Amino acid sequence: MKYACALLLAAMLFSGCARKKHGKLIPPPAPSIAPQIGYRETGLASWYGHPYHGRPAADGEIYDMETMVAAHRTLPFDTWVRVSDLDNNKTVDVRIVDRGPFVDGRIIDLSHAAAQAIDMIGPGTARVRMEVISVPAGVSPPRYVVQVGAFSDRAIAERVRVQMAGRYGTARVMERRENPGVWRVLVGNEPTLNGAKALKDRIRRETGEKKAFAVRLDTQ
Repeated sequence: MKYACALLLAAMLFSGCARKKHGKLIPPPAPSIAPQIGYRETGLASWYGHPYHGRPAADGEIYDMETMVAAHRTLPFDTWVRVSDLDNNKTVDVRIVDRGPFVDGRIIDLSHAAAQAIDMIGPGTARVRMEVISVPAGVSPPRYVVQVGAFSDRAIAERVRVQMAGRYGTARVMERRENPGVWRVLVGNEPTLNGAKALKDRIRRETGEKKAFAVRLDTQ
């Protein structure tokens, strides 16, 4: 019985390794100066979902794999790019929120939703051309806040909100759609991530709330 369990465990480990994407890992370069509209790159695209879904992206927002976002090694955050599949001619517009992919030859990591839009889920990778574009019409400028707590009891969250609003001017209670029943208290309304980080530092210093962190508002 022990021998059979050992074989089963080995098979599971082998199967998991077989699904991993292999490649030459390369260190992330420093972010570049914002490129001009029309800047292009050609290479391989890949996509990523779980276990990164619901975790903070490199720009401070919560990564949602069902939104049109992507990771790039150097483009500034909030840059919009159009990704064109060179084999099926399908395109998708995405916003850069994360860093990667750190595999030689790959130029962009798409979210699950973006990969679906160009039929890339099955193959896993695709030959693409990536072009920097203007911010699409109707897209609001980003706003950043500080999350100071998450509560299963909304009444408690509301009490914390009142305290924070009295001290820092603006606070709200929000529930993320992918995590219903958990009420987050968000403080501030900053136009930049650096502004939210400064507010986070102030809140940590003045209240002792060491778990406070800055996050992009429209991902809550």
